[in-house]
Amino acid sequence: MTKAKKKQKLLSKEELISWLTVTIGAIVAAFALEEFLAPNNIFDGGITGVSMILVHFIPLKLGVMVIICNLPFLIFGWFKMGHRFIIKVVYSIGLFSIMTSVFEPMAEMTDEILLAVTFGGVLLGAGVGMVLRGGGCLDGTEIVAVYLGRRVSFSVGQIILIVNVVIYTVAGFVFGANQGMYSLLMYFITSKIIDIVEVGMDTTKSVMIISDNGRELADEIFEKLGRTVTFLRGEGYISSEKKDILYCVITRGEMYDLKQILNESEGSTFTTVSEVSDIVGNHIKS
Repeated sequence: MTKAKKKQKLLSKEELISWLTVTIGAIVAAFALEEFLAPNNIFDGGITGVSMILVHFIPLKLGVMVIICNLPFLIFGWFKMGHRFIIKVVYSIGLFSIMTSVFEPMAEMTDEILLAVTFGGVLLGAGVGMVLRGGGCLDGTEIVAVYLGRRVSFSVGQIILIVNVVIYTVAGFVFGANQGMYSLLMYFITSKIIDIVEVGMDTTKSVMIISDNGRELADEIFEKLGRTVTFLRGEGYISSEKKDILYCVITRGEMYDLKQILNESEGSTFTTVSEVSDIVGNHIKS
């Protein structure tokens, strides 16, 4: 088997695993929403949370409302973030919406609100984390947040937090302060579980790539992620071959796309990824 065929087989296997991860994650998130959160008026964040509020006033199923509210964001993402990314997002949101309709007729798991907040938050975080890890997302605000996060100084997580605080404030006014506070508590539980499953959407990573074709990789990273790189020059100890060393800083949410770029690149690459505890200076984006 040639090197190209081995690489294609590896890519197919990785892609299959990513689609399976997205599928399981969307189903788990829908189960958490319909069996724990929605029956107890505990609201998710983002467009899903907006949809949960609207169905109390508009006679539509939650799954249908989720699709309607996400549609403008999907159209925005199609033109601004690339077709391959949005295809997986459409699949994950579509499956999530369908599964909410499947779980809706079932009796809720509990009417104890603290149990609903805790177990619903854990399951929702696990589901959303799996979807993010597979390269999809379940909410249109995440599409805009990822897009803006590449262009402004706010991180993806900070943008989503600002949006969700507004949504929970509205939920508190409409359904009572207790429901708003319970929803906010659920959100913090969900966020922590997402950190565990997906290692945090806005966690900063430093990446060092040793490659034979550094210029082409740098162009791809800049075009698809909006990240600039720093070039270093190196030399192999045994081969004495000249190597390009690329150093860049990305968010955890961009790791999937970076892996795709590296898997599809020509030539040999060796990559290390490290946690970054803090950044001093400009975090450059296009």
